[in-house]
Amino acid sequence: MEECFLKYIEESIHNHWNRPALTDFQGATCSYKDVARKIEKLHLLFEHCGIRKGDKIALCSRNTSTWGISFLATLTYGAVVVPILNEFKPDNIHHIVNHSEARLLFVGDIVWENLNADEMPNIDGILRIEDYSLRFSRKKQLTEARAHLNALFGEKFPDRFRPEDVHYKYDKLDDLAMINYTSGTTSSSKGVLLPYRSLWANLKFAIGVFGITPGEKLVSMLPMAHMYGLAFEFIYEFVSGMHIHFLSRMPSPKVIADAFAEVKPNIIIAVPLIIEKIIKKKVFPTIEKPHMKLLMNIPFVNDKIRETIRQKVVDAFGGNFKELIIGGAALNQEVERFLKSIHFPYTVGYGMTECGPILAYDNWNTFKQGSCGKAVPRMELRIDSDDQQHTVGEILAKGDCLMMGYYKNPEATAAAIDKDGWLHTGDMGIIDEDGYLYIRGRCKNMILSANGQNIYPEEIEDKLNNMPFVSESIVVDRNEKLIALIYPDTDQVSAEKLSEEQLSEAMANNLKELNLQLPAYSQLISYELYKEEFEKTPKRSIKRFLYQ
Repeated sequence: MEECFLKYIEESIHNHWNRPALTDFQGATCSYKDVARKIEKLHLLFEHCGIRKGDKIALCSRNTSTWGISFLATLTYGAVVVPILNEFKPDNIHHIVNHSEARLLFVGDIVWENLNADEMPNIDGILRIEDYSLRFSRKKQLTEARAHLNALFGEKFPDRFRPEDVHYKYDKLDDLAMINYTSGTTSSSKGVLLPYRSLWANLKFAIGVFGITPGEKLVSMLPMAHMYGLAFEFIYEFVSGMHIHFLSRMPSPKVIADAFAEVKPNIIIAVPLIIEKIIKKKVFPTIEKPHMKLLMNIPFVNDKIRETIRQKVVDAFGGNFKELIIGGAALNQEVERFLKSIHFPYTVGYGMTECGPILAYDNWNTFKQGSCGKAVPRMELRIDSDDQQHTVGEILAKGDCLMMGYYKNPEATAAAIDKDGWLHTGDMGIIDEDGYLYIRGRCKNMILSANGQNIYPEEIEDKLNNMPFVSESIVVDRNEKLIALIYPDTDQVSAEKLSEEQLSEAMANNLKELNLQLPAYSQLISYELYKEEFEKTPKRSIKRFLYQ
């Protein structure tokens, strides 16, 4: 039989029928059997509402087990999923529901408070994602079906519901599976058309490298409405018979640390910001004490101490994982050097929504520091420059993971995918002689100096973010002068009781120190302090366009 994606979902339910599947952290647990039963009930609802193959169904809430079930029910019915990030503003959510022509919307309580059904005139019904009760209906059949759902289920399965009752219509790889609206780091979000081929290729990649066995556990922290979290914290784990624990609240370092301590996950998927905060707050203060620095320089003692520190970091992440996989943005160089020096099992991957998401990855044992791995199976990468090993150029990608284009936006599709089928990622980088990809920055962020030099602000920010009293920064070009916008580390400032004057002095010293490390053309002229954190996308990347 030819390859398809939904067969993996069906087989996982058959094979792991009585295992725990989805848990809302410190809440209820669903087994694979429970998931299958709820999928069937939602199928009955879709059927009575007149949903046909290819119709769109939108999901918008925080991560919960019911989000995962709604997602699986939509795909296995043959409808198209439209996941919407719950951090989007209400007018953006209304726009996406209308633009995607969604017929149903599953929405969480917190999001629903600010939405208005009248702003979504073409929708048939709105369901409360927490328990699938009806919030709003324009269709009598939907209202009636929801009221008699248990009776309808009883009629369909009069004896009892068994594994052999679970059979889904398989997909064709070129069918549309999802429309994923990008998080809009640069401007308004676009609807990325992802075929089943992309979901299948990402799943096959994960099966080939992550090496998980049924019953193992994971804490899901990344929004499932984002492809990184969806592909590698939900789909792969569900297919592998894992037990997924959803945080279902804001993933602050403390909440995450508590979840790791309780669940003890076997694999960890994260964005750099979370890893950096845990390490900078919990580990660095211990190492930076003078006697520790001295001991780290004595060879024999050094190894013993590194082993102790490594254990401390491993324990901070639950103590039970095989590999920590980082993606979504660049990892801070100082944190990465530290992780490498203690032989910590981490690796950095690279991807984008338009590829659902994976493009590059390598196992932690062979991974090269500073890179983000090599092109994954079924994908090709190349650099748009005369010498891809030494001259930075735009990263181009081609292969099975690639989107079909942007929904109702042929101009944006033509700008992104050239006539030879290469996706222009908008990222700049090089590929070394062994095939490892090194990212230098975003095309859009690159600053051209007066004397024609390319300046990548991310590289300067990476250094600045490691300096005293700096939490995060953005480097911008103002009248051909480089300026740093800085949000200070408020915990550190209050711990050392710095006055405004002392903080200004510390920042001026940081700039002096930083400029000594930079070529003349990329040195900073001045800085501005910000009172609040910079606005972020749900993937925790700074929305730079707001500050240029």
